Amino acid sequence: MAKKKAAVKKTPAKKKPSTLNDIYNEVSRKADTDGLKISVAETKRVLACFFDVLEDYKPAEAFDFVAKGLKRAGTRRR
Repeated sequence: MAKKKAAVKKTPAKKKPSTLNDIYNEVSRKADTDGLKISVAETKRVLACFFDVLEDYKPAEAFDFVAKGLKRAGTRRR
């Protein structure tokens, strides 16, 4: 009677955590289309301004805005 081999579970490769710079680059790639050319520098400037505006709000309000933006992003076609 042959013994069954134990199933070997493959562990997924650990993904290194994204940095703020990685997010800037990803946003720039998504925003840069045939009809609109946006550089990483422009993206960083706009997102930095976004964070500056959020800084003026209480943390709960700022996170509420982010949550609403994420909800809206989930309803758009990409």
